[in-house]
Amino acid sequence: MRILDFSKRIAMATTFGAALLAGCSGDSSSSDPGKPEIRGTIGATCLTLANPFFVTIQRAMEDEAAKHGYQVVYLSADQQPDKQLNQVKDFIVQEVAAIAINPCNSQTIGAVIKEANTAGVPVFTFDIKSDDPDAKVVSHIGTNNFQGGQLAGEAMIEALGEAGGDVVVLDYQSVESCQERVRGFKDALAKHNEGRSEGNITITAELPGEGNETQGLRAAEDALQAHPDITGIFAINDPSGIGAVTALEKAGKLDHVTVIAFDGQLIGKRAILQGKIYADPIQFPDEIGRRTIQSIVAHLSGEDVPADQPIDSALYRREDAEKDPELKPDGGGVTEVAPASAVSAAEKPSEASKESNTKKP
Repeated sequence: MRILDFSKRIAMATTFGAALLAGCSGDSSSSDPGKPEIRGTIGATCLTLANPFFVTIQRAMEDEAAKHGYQVVYLSADQQPDKQLNQVKDFIVQEVAAIAINPCNSQTIGAVIKEANTAGVPVFTFDIKSDDPDAKVVSHIGTNNFQGGQLAGEAMIEALGEAGGDVVVLDYQSVESCQERVRGFKDALAKHNEGRSEGNITITAELPGEGNETQGLRAAEDALQAHPDITGIFAINDPSGIGAVTALEKAGKLDHVTVIAFDGQLIGKRAILQGKIYADPIQFPDEIGRRTIQSIVAHLSGEDVPADQPIDSALYRREDAEKDPELKPDGGGVTEVAPASAVSAAEKPSEASKESNTKKP
C-alpha cells in the first residue's frame, strides 16, 4: 500500500527545480536583482477555471514564471474544444515564447499543436496529454493517472472488504487523464478478482460524470435507478464525486455505498473528513504548474527536458484529513489554502495508522 510522504515529494521537487535553474544561470535581469526583466510570454490554456484544481495550477505557473522573468497568459477553455483551438491559434499569432495546453479533448487538440509546430512555437502539455502521435509536444507534465487509478481501486477493495459487490464508474471519456484513471481502477479490480469464486468487485456501469458536480449528480441518480444494489461508486474527480454524494444523500444510501473520488481538492478533503467520501488518490497541482514552467524555461535555455514527467499520486483517507492543516477541525472551511505538498513530515499520518483504516468511516 502506498503511503503519503510529503517531505520526500518536496525534496524531489526542489531537486528537479534546482537542476533546471542551473541550466538558466545565464538569464538576463533588470537593474533590480529582485525583479528580472520580462523575457517573454508563455501562453497557457486549461480545461476550465470552474475547477479549483486548475486555479491552483494557474497560480503556481504565474509565480514560477515570474521568478524566471516570464509572464503567463492563462486562459480557460470552459470545456469547449473549439474555443481552446482558437486560444492556441491566438497564442501562435502573438508569437509567445511557448504554449502550455491542458487539452479539452485529447483526440482533437493535435491539429492545432501541429500548427504551433509549423510556426516554431514549442508546445508543452500539462495534466492531460494529446493522443495525436504526429503532434510534437516537448514534454508532458502531469499526474501518473494510471497509478492513481490503481490506488482508487485499492481503496475500493479496502473499503468493500471480502464481501465485494457491484460498483459504478463516473467517467469522462474525452479526456485522456480520466481514461487512464479508469484503466488503473479496472487493473486493480482485475487483480483482486483473479482466481476468486466469491467476493468479486464488478463494474456494472460506466456513466458520463463529465468531471463536474451537476453531471456527476445526474449520472449517480441514473446509476441508483438502474442498479439499486450497488455498493460503490468511483468518480474520476472530486466535483463528480461530490455530485455522487449528493445523489446518495437524496436517496438515503450514503451509508450503504462507498464513494472513491480523485484529486484531493478542498471539497474532496472536506467530504473525506466528514466520512462522505472514503478516499482520494490526491494530485499535486502546485507541483504540476511549477514543473511545467521550469521545463519551459529549461527548454528555452537550450536544456534537454524529459518527454514525459509523471508525478505519482498518493492515497488520502480520513486519517489524513484529520491531520491536514488545510482543514479546520470541523471541516467547515480553511484559514489559508496551502498546497498539499506543503504538509510537513511531522503532520503526515503514520504507516501504522494508515494500515489500520480498513473500514468505511
